[in-house]
Amino acid sequence: MKILVTGATGYIGKRLIPLLANSDHQVVCTVRDKLRADKSYDLDDAIDVVEADFLKPETLHEIPKDIDVAFYLIHSMSNSSKDFESLEERCAVNFKEQLENTNVKQVIYLSGITNEDNLSKHLQSRKNVEDRLQSNHYALTIFKAGIIVGSGSSSFEIIRDLVEKLPFMIAPKWLNTKTQPLAVRDVLAFLHRSVGREELYNKSFDVFGPEILTYKQMLLQFAEVRELKRYILTVPIMTPKLSSYWLYFVTSTSYKLATSLVDSMGIQIIGKPSNINELLNVTPLSYKEAVSLAFEKIEQNSIVSSWKDSMVSSGRLKNQLHKYINVPKYGCFKDYKERPIINAEKTMDKIWRIGGKNGWYYGTVLWKIRGYIDKLFGGIGLRRGRTSPTHLDVGDALDFWRVIFADKTQQKLLLYAEMRLPGEAWLEFKIEDNLLKQTATFRPRGLWGRLYWYSVLPFHGFIFKGMINKLVDV
Repeated sequence: MKILVTGATGYIGKRLIPLLANSDHQVVCTVRDKLRADKSYDLDDAIDVVEADFLKPETLHEIPKDIDVAFYLIHSMSNSSKDFESLEERCAVNFKEQLENTNVKQVIYLSGITNEDNLSKHLQSRKNVEDRLQSNHYALTIFKAGIIVGSGSSSFEIIRDLVEKLPFMIAPKWLNTKTQPLAVRDVLAFLHRSVGREELYNKSFDVFGPEILTYKQMLLQFAEVRELKRYILTVPIMTPKLSSYWLYFVTSTSYKLATSLVDSMGIQIIGKPSNINELLNVTPLSYKEAVSLAFEKIEQNSIVSSWKDSMVSSGRLKNQLHKYINVPKYGCFKDYKERPIINAEKTMDKIWRIGGKNGWYYGTVLWKIRGYIDKLFGGIGLRRGRTSPTHLDVGDALDFWRVIFADKTQQKLLLYAEMRLPGEAWLEFKIEDNLLKQTATFRPRGLWGRLYWYSVLPFHGFIFKGMINKLVDV
């Protein structure tokens, strides 16, 4: 079958595509920016990449007409727009109108469990999208999931931050809200096995794990898996705003995502039973099993996708990545340094490991202070880290930077700053003529931007000097 996958660079889409391709399907991935598509797709004859933005109908003409099945995996949980409901609705309508001009027989949508009368804005939006996707042209199959547990998922990483950083927690009362967490591999099994199954046409199924747990129980069971002793006291006095700040400062989430999560976490998410497990032969894992398997992936350095790499995890980049590849030359301040290299391959390996737990090789304390300052001003700080300790892809988050260009064969890495700044900043590493060339570029915005550059100039002098010296010291 020829299968269309939207949301191809997202947490679920990035994991689903290889499963479909390995099952002898021809997969067409839609991405807003081809730079973000996995480079391995270029080497796989079973995968094609199409550039399309479902908010812009004029960009959808390259979607092939001869597709059989389509996955709708477009979500905007942490979209900073106040009008994200209308954006999600527009995406769904544009998708539907385009798909009605194809041969598609089945559309599969991953939504959220919405069985309560009072829903959060995001869950209500998911429900509205279900209505917009209904069509007489194709059959719609809907899977509704709650909390998804897996390496790199937002819920997993937030719980991990809380458990590993706080031996004792004074927490909001919504930690007593009940939910049914589901392992990411079970989500993928439901999606993968539903392709072409006519008995699922025009039907909706809640998919969930075998246990009903409160968020407090999830935290404590997570601690048990990690062999940590943790104590939690829930209090009724934390307002939603205070709860959002609590998540924002303790975990790696952005404030926008924190407010969205707090809005949703007060809603009980319990699924309605059905025969879907038997139909697709899926036996969902327990929560502890899901957590244990997630850590196996982490220890093997084989995390396929992470919510932190989402383009909306910081809210800074609103345009496509190619807009930032050409570093400006005029009206900018630059810190340029070069050093002769001893071993180009080893130097590139060190560059490709920069950030995250490896740090920035020099002035680590100052990098951390800059991260704390960024958090205080509503930025993302250093807590996003990086998805893989050794591998970088275009679009990946790297502490408070975003990877704009990464190509080892061209011996070049370009990063764009997503910290709070009175301007824009790039950091480039490039090997040419047996020299490592390191360039920090800052384009100031007004007087404050210029004052900022001069205020940090003394620190740049030895931080960037120390960093390049460490990179060539192999």
